[in-house]
Parts: sequence; structure tokens; C-alpha cells
Amino acid sequence: MKSKRVSESKITLVQQMLPQDTNPAGNVHGGVMLKLIDTAGGVCATRHVRANVVTASIDRLDFLEPVYVGDLVHVHTSVNYVGTKSMEVGVRVEAENLYTGECRHTATAYLTFVSLDETGRPQLVPQLIAETEDEKRRMQEAQERRKQRLAERKKEKAAQKN
Repeated sequence: MKSKRVSESKITLVQQMLPQDTNPAGNVHGGVMLKLIDTAGGVCATRHVRANVVTASIDRLDFLEPVYVGDLVHVHTSVNYVGTKSMEVGVRVEAENLYTGECRHTATAYLTFVSLDETGRPQLVPQLIAETEDEKRRMQEAQERRKQRLAERKKEKAAQKN
């Protein structure tokens, strides 16, 4: 299986927020943003493996600023790390005010996707080639998050046995 560069699977999903996307407070609903994040992350993961993927977990999702009706949302994604059958995709969301040109960093998320074969079973994923210093840093940070996730799962399993 051929390794792939981070740049081969990066995507940016762009969508304007409309009135039907809002919550009762008048801001874009967090669930709408989560769907965009998951969709963009899934496309990025699919490009990396060129196969079906499923969301296994959302390691972290931070909403930093509100998104408003009319904003043009840019959802930037890249594969940060790959394991044997899964991969972490980092997502950065920015909202652009089309009238002023101001761009705001509005959300950040880390999602884990599992690659599936034709029968729906987990399959191997191509290794990742990190070329830039930023890509190497992101890969190192993702490895640390993976270690933390695995340690938490181990604690949860131990607690369930007791």
C-alpha cells in the first residue's frame, strides 16, 4: 500500500450560512456546524484511503466564536495521523463576513475515522507522509491525543469490570 502526503487529501468545504441554519438565539446552530465538520472530515479521510469511512469518535470540538447568518464558512481539513485502520483528521472552521471581509477562527475539532472494506469491515489505511514542519508538529500532537484516548479507554474498561 502506497503512503500518501498530507496535501493529497486536504480539502476546504465552503458554505454560506442561511436563516434555516440558526438556533433560537439567531446564531448558526452548533449541530449545523457539527454536520459540516463531520462531512468535511469524512471527505478528507475518504480521499486519503479512497474507500468508505465511518466516524469513530470526535476527540475534541471547541466552538470559539459564533457564526452568523450570511457568513461564508470555510471548513479546512487535513489528515494529521494514521494508525493501522484509523486516522485522525484535524478541522479548522473559519467564518468570513462577506461585507467586511473579516475572517474569524470559529471552531476546531479532531475526529477519528475508520476505513472500511467492501464488506463493512475495518481495513488497513495508507501511511502518512508529513513533509512540512507544521504537518510534522500536527502528527506529533495527534500521536499524543491517541495515547490519551487509549489510556482513557483502558480506564473505562477497568471501571466497567469493577
